[in-house]
Amino acid sequence: MLDVIKRTMLAGVGAAVITKEKAEAAFTEWVKKGKISADEAKAMAAKLADDGKAEYERTSAEVKQSVRELLDKAGVGQKDRIEALEKRLLALEIEVANLSTRQTPPQV
Repeated sequence: MLDVIKRTMLAGVGAAVITKEKAEAAFTEWVKKGKISADEAKAMAAKLADDGKAEYERTSAEVKQSVRELLDKAGVGQKDRIEALEKRLLALEIEVANLSTRQTPPQV
């Protein structure tokens, strides 16, 4: 499952790179046609890169949270809880053993 998530994230990064390259090509074309200045193209490319990075980080955080929730629902990460229950069980077993050795024989 984690492998699928990892491949999906990498595919998203690949799509972002392709989009960035296409955007840069479009900006260059607009500069050549005189629609925008070179400075505007640089600013737009920087904004696109910043927005893409922010979106990647947000999506990555959401995926991590979703994976944690799925693992919690599946019972993964319950080691501490299980250890605490085992200690409690051992303490109860010891208590029962002590009680059984202290019992007096039944009165007739």
